[in-house]
Amino acid sequence: MDQSRAPLLEALKQYHRLDRYGFTPPGHRQGRGTDARVLDVLGREPFRNDVLASSGLDDRQSSNGYLAEAEQLMADAVGADYAFFSTCGSSLSVKAAMMAVAGNDPGGLLLGRDSHKSIVAGLIFSGITPRWITPQWDAAHHISHPPSPEQVREAWEKNPHAAGALIVSPSPYGTCADIAAIADECHRRGKPLIVDEAWGAHLPFHEGLPTWAMDAGADICVVSVHKMGMGFEQGSVFHLQGDLVDAAHLSACADLLMTTSPNVLVYSALDGWRRQMVETGHAMLDSALTLVASLREDIELLPGLEVLDSELLGHQASHDLDRLQVLIDVAGTGATGYQCADWLRAQRLIDVGMSDHRRILATISAADDRETARRLLDGLKALSIAASDFPASPPIELPSPASLQLDTVTSPREAFFGRTEMVPGAQAAGRIAAEQLTPYPPGIPVVVPGECLNRDVVDYLQSGLSAGMAVPDATDSSLRTFRVVA
Repeated sequence: MDQSRAPLLEALKQYHRLDRYGFTPPGHRQGRGTDARVLDVLGREPFRNDVLASSGLDDRQSSNGYLAEAEQLMADAVGADYAFFSTCGSSLSVKAAMMAVAGNDPGGLLLGRDSHKSIVAGLIFSGITPRWITPQWDAAHHISHPPSPEQVREAWEKNPHAAGALIVSPSPYGTCADIAAIADECHRRGKPLIVDEAWGAHLPFHEGLPTWAMDAGADICVVSVHKMGMGFEQGSVFHLQGDLVDAAHLSACADLLMTTSPNVLVYSALDGWRRQMVETGHAMLDSALTLVASLREDIELLPGLEVLDSELLGHQASHDLDRLQVLIDVAGTGATGYQCADWLRAQRLIDVGMSDHRRILATISAADDRETARRLLDGLKALSIAASDFPASPPIELPSPASLQLDTVTSPREAFFGRTEMVPGAQAAGRIAAEQLTPYPPGIPVVVPGECLNRDVVDYLQSGLSAGMAVPDATDSSLRTFRVVA
């Protein structure tokens, strides 16, 4: 296919050239009615390009096929059979994939217990039974690694009737699973593999990055272009290959969840990013990888800061690592990751993508350069000096890996939608959770509805909140009380 094309962008340009006007939503009429104070901040162009996808950019029957052609070009660019655009983020895309594979299958779905909260939401919506795969736990660093092929094989042996498997790779920390070997475990049983690769939209475009899921044999791969690409927030693509999942059914599942008013700006940015990556992506990623290699070495020299690299790889660890994700252990400063993230934001106007009790994560993209890398390094230098004066943080009561593995008593859907009550934290242990409890970021639930709470996890969440952890999905934001099955 002609990868120099960008049909959605070209159609939007033609829309303006023809001076079309719609007596349709959106009501702002390309910004004509927008408050001047809004335009002063956002500018007029976003409103000018916010038009209807059908009966606007395309006709009421979408007979020009702009979106369909853009999706075909995306699939062609990355070697998939099909690509589907989503303006509702990978949270929608992964739910559609789950429903297409296991929506009405009593065997359930194999899932890494390190799955994102959007996957747990998919379980609640669909009623799919989770067959959890325990991730690999690094007790020294208190971090989980994606499941190994051996763990997936054991899960299949325990649950031979599961409809398929879903693995998250890369993890929010940049660590990657051995997808090729996991795909083999699934395919020898004739079952599909879904990979939530939200952090891996850039992977198809450079051989120096971890293997992209489609190249490793996955059947469905979900990517968030807004995370490591040049798309707007909410821009996601899910890819399909092979014959284990029906493309029409996958599309229909997405349609059940998708907005009927997709944002043309998000669609067009996905289209333009694909063209950019085909034409110049390899060179851009070359520069980013060179930049980050030097940056990682420079950060490693700063007192109290440790850039995690080889520690994350090997047996009982991860298969590969996306080194554009710079994971920094700050424990040597005596501060928590929460304190360090807050200080960088307040004192250096720098935001980091993730923080936990002992780490911060800086993501380098193909858009970064020496200037932005220097800004990060200068901020971290100042942090390494300032951190010694931070007040002592309340201690976080970290549970053992075994204590984090809560027993599943009932399905997430039954627990979430059943009769519930709020109980004090002191009485929560032994009760069945009816809510997700998710330190965010990275967005991996510590508690899933239907799991039996224990004292260690309750103490961990309450002490973590006191130390700066964010748990935005808790019913009681203070975590003094917990929602449980009545």
